[in-house]
Amino acid sequence: MRDKTRIAIAAGDPAGIGPEVSLKAALDPAVRNACNPIVVGDANVLERHAAACAIAAELCVIARAADADWSNRRVNVLGCAQPDLAAPQNETSIALAGIAFDGYPSFVARATGADESDVYLMLCFDDVKIVHATLHRSMRQASEMITRDNIARVIAATDRALKRLGTAAPKLAVGGLNPHAGEGGLFGREEIEVIKPAIEAAVAQGIAVTGPFGADTMFHRRGVDAFIVMLHDQGHIAAKLMARNAVAALTIGSPILFSSVAHGSAHDIAGKGAADPRAMIEAVLRLSKANQRLGLQPAPA
Repeated sequence: MRDKTRIAIAAGDPAGIGPEVSLKAALDPAVRNACNPIVVGDANVLERHAAACAIAAELCVIARAADADWSNRRVNVLGCAQPDLAAPQNETSIALAGIAFDGYPSFVARATGADESDVYLMLCFDDVKIVHATLHRSMRQASEMITRDNIARVIAATDRALKRLGTAAPKLAVGGLNPHAGEGGLFGREEIEVIKPAIEAAVAQGIAVTGPFGADTMFHRRGVDAFIVMLHDQGHIAAKLMARNAVAALTIGSPILFSSVAHGSAHDIAGKGAADPRAMIEAVLRLSKANQRLGLQPAPA
C-alpha cells in the first residue's frame, strides 16, 4: 500500500462536521483503495468527534507522513501539513479571528504565490463541471468583477484545466449575468458589451466556447465539458439540486492539486453522526484520479 499516493485531508472547522466527514472518508473502502489518506488536524478534536459519532476507527497520531501505519481501520492523524484536500471551514468564525478568508481558491492562490485572478473554483459531479467567474462576493462586488479580462481568464483557465485532466478538445458553455442572458439588452448589457466579446476573443484563440446563455436553462445543453457561470449561486444552486451532498470542489489554476467539498460546516448537526461523507469521498477520489492523470504528487504531506 505504500506505493499509493498520500493525500492529506484537512479536517476543517473543529466545531463543524469537517472532522466527521474527514474520518468517514479516510475509512471509506474506495478511498483506501485509491490512495493512502492522512487526516490533518488536532488529535483531541478528532478523537472527540469519532467518539460522539460512533466512528469505529483507531487513530494513529504521527509526526510525519513517513511514520504512517496503513493497516486496516487505522486513521493516520498528522498535526500539521500542507493539505491537498480540505473539509469545510466556517467563514464567519475565521473572520472573527481576524483572518482574511473568502473561500479556498483565493486561499490556495495566496498560499502558493499564485495570482488570485487566475485561480477559480470548479464544482464536479458525475460528468458535470461548473466553473465560477466569481465566488464569495456581494452581488454588487461580483457584478463589478464581470469584466472582459476576468471572463477571458476564467475561460482560458477552464480550457487548460480540462486539457490537463484528459479532455483533448474541451467544449465550454458560458452563462450570462442577467436574467435570460440580458434578453438582447432588455435586462442589461453586460452580455453584449462584456461577456460576448470575451467569448469571441477566446474563439479567435482556438478555444471551443459558446454563449452567453441564460443561467437557468444552460445546464440542459448536451455535449458540454464545462459550464462557466458568473455568480456563486448560479453554479452552487444547480449543483446542489442535481447532486445533493455529493459535489467535489476542485481549485483550478493553482500550482498544486487541491480539492474540497461544496457544502458548509453544518454546525447544527456536528457531533451527531448524521453528516453525509459522499462529497468528501468524491473530492478525494477526484483528486486521486487527477493526480494519476497528471502524473504528479499532490502537495507534500
